[in-house]
Amino acid sequence: MNETHNSKLTENSQTLRTNMTPQEKHIWYDFLKHLPVTVHRQKVIENYIVDFYIASAKIVVEIDGAQHYKEDGKKADKERDARLGELGITVLRYTNRDIDRRFKGVCWDIKRHLDLL
Repeated sequence: MNETHNSKLTENSQTLRTNMTPQEKHIWYDFLKHLPVTVHRQKVIENYIVDFYIASAKIVVEIDGAQHYKEDGKKADKERDARLGELGITVLRYTNRDIDRRFKGVCWDIKRHLDLL
């Protein structure tokens, strides 16, 4: 399947790639970048920009900061995850704290979802 995207978000996604959070940088440079599959950073899918997308496995990896725990953030995430699910995409969510405190466990979980264990 070829996911469609909102081309107006492309410039914003490029800015986000340049300005990744410390946790996004950690998971990218110390793990995702070295996987034997292609991982896209700040990928536009329809009207969303996802943190990381592995098209071959139809998996999105999201690193959630504090804004995701406010009511508006929770609602938006639920709607977004539902829409991505309709496209056959699995969303894996990890918190900044997960990256900071249990990085190896997060990496293992992603590998498990990719059948790389």
